[in-house]
Amino acid sequence: CGGRLESASRLREAAKALCHVANKGAMRTFSTWLIATGIVLAGAFHATAHADELAAGAELREGMEAAAQAEGLAGVVWATVTPGGIATGAIGLADADRQELLADDSKVQTGSIVKTLIAAGILRLVTQGRLTLDSPVAPLLPGLAFDNTWEASHPVLVRHLLDHTSGLDDARLWQVFSLDAGPDTPLSASLQRGPLRIRNRPGSRISYSNLGYTLLGMVIEHVAGERYEPYLDAHLLHPIGMRQSTFQFVSQEGPHADSRLAMGHFENGATQRAVPLHLRPAGQFSTTASDMGRFARFLMGNGEIDGKPFIASGLLRAMGRPTTTDAALAGLVDAGYGLGLNSRDRHGVIGNCHIGTTVGFRANFCIFPEAGKAFFVAMNADIETADYDRFDTLLIRELGIATATPSPDAAPPRGIDDWQGIYVLAPGRTESFAYLDRILNFATVRWDGQRLQLNPFQGATRSLLPAGGWLFRADDRTRPSHVLHVSDDARRIIADGFRSYEQVGLWRMLPLWASFAAGMSGLAYLLLIGILRMLRRRLRASDPLFVAFLAAVALFLPIPLFLGQSFLQLGDLTPASALLALVTGLLPLAMLFGLWRSSGQDAADRSVRRDRLAMLGVLQWVVVLAFWGLVPLRLWV
Repeated sequence: CGGRLESASRLREAAKALCHVANKGAMRTFSTWLIATGIVLAGAFHATAHADELAAGAELREGMEAAAQAEGLAGVVWATVTPGGIATGAIGLADADRQELLADDSKVQTGSIVKTLIAAGILRLVTQGRLTLDSPVAPLLPGLAFDNTWEASHPVLVRHLLDHTSGLDDARLWQVFSLDAGPDTPLSASLQRGPLRIRNRPGSRISYSNLGYTLLGMVIEHVAGERYEPYLDAHLLHPIGMRQSTFQFVSQEGPHADSRLAMGHFENGATQRAVPLHLRPAGQFSTTASDMGRFARFLMGNGEIDGKPFIASGLLRAMGRPTTTDAALAGLVDAGYGLGLNSRDRHGVIGNCHIGTTVGFRANFCIFPEAGKAFFVAMNADIETADYDRFDTLLIRELGIATATPSPDAAPPRGIDDWQGIYVLAPGRTESFAYLDRILNFATVRWDGQRLQLNPFQGATRSLLPAGGWLFRADDRTRPSHVLHVSDDARRIIADGFRSYEQVGLWRMLPLWASFAAGMSGLAYLLLIGILRMLRRRLRASDPLFVAFLAAVALFLPIPLFLGQSFLQLGDLTPASALLALVTGLLPLAMLFGLWRSSGQDAADRSVRRDRLAMLGVLQWVVVLAFWGLVPLRLWV
């Protein structure tokens, strides 16, 4: 059937009992024989009672195989949880190079799903009374400083870190893409120097932060008095029964090798071993499908282990429920993040889920507490073009979860026309690239008389139906997915529970767009005209455009070096990144030098005027980029 049904273990245990009795010679009596036979028959009847479940597993396996082949994935391993037990299965390869098959007990990396387990560790400490959700973080981590404008009234709390509402940045490039991290590096050494800037009032808006969960790992270490990995292995995973899982770093090769860990893959079957992470509480965890099934079963239970409270049931019920954000207070309660899980309305069902991505792996974990069902699925292939949602669809169909009835449409609120315009992310997820978010990740909003059309510059238009008050529902959702509300500083906000868009005037965007267009046009002109003049042998060292042209060409010099290194070194100081910083730093100097050299030329000459305009266009853009911290472009800071 391609799967292993945990509830059928009674049959195996009955067989073991029968063999044990036989070995002792106790089968000589009829009564003992009758008892043993009854045990075996009871086990066989139990397995027969799950025949439909096993047949469904075979159908699921066929669907998984077809989907994995269509999407070009190396392998897939999964678990489904029902009141009857945990079923696991696997298809494909654990290692494409060695052609090793993926087994249903193979270990996989989960990426960000570890956040749900870190959250469970925090909730365990809260249940023990060693911590509270409303404990300020600063006293727990005295070695850190927060640049929090709202510190007096709204300090960063443990709850805010759990809910991604702290206002912290997500991560720096070097904290995510780096081969300089070590498995034993102290967490504090993986943080940027200086105060951690809080970008919005803590608790008010969700902005996904890997940095925030790294701080939670440090909080656990502060309370427990030891590293979070061995502490959580012993005091969270083992009591739950997850003895095949660990927070410790493991890889497929080297001194931390685990032979059961599947290899990660990228496009065309390229293999990639696991590497240490800087922000490991946000993305480092290895497990099996059956262990994740046990974790799901615990989260959907009453929080007890062996009849004793382990995590307060009220805390478990609060997972996936946003509470403090402005969007939640405005009525958006079925979309958002809470205590390590997010509420997801997908494929006609609503559950509490977490998606994870790490080097060569993609995974998803969803629980449906009302139905007492859940699933975990991991693909040991991270391929940009793959449709991973189709695997969720197959698992939801296998679980037989009833689809929800879409919330009814409603009349639009008064004044909806005032909400039309341009919106920008507030805050953007990554502070280092806030400029790019501003000019490339904006959205336009238009009311067409029946629906609100939310059109991201980089993405598909979302058509939103009025759902009562200021709530709106996307076509592919069953519950309200967006809410409109006014912030404390009187700004119009559109939130979807995971990000917030703030309305801005056209006058604030036009200068940025004009600057960007002028800069890109100037660079294109310098390259094109410089090449044409060089081909015609008219480009000489005395030409004011000569140095500017060389500076523009130099921007391409780091590309071969970047192609020659691992993409995992994108945030490290390497010859490629050092050269990129050098050429971007020299760019404004080259433009200034070219403009100075052209000052002695005839201003009536059209080509001279065009050259000056091009260099001015590039210069002003570089100044803007420098203001936003992007020139010189240093990827390692």
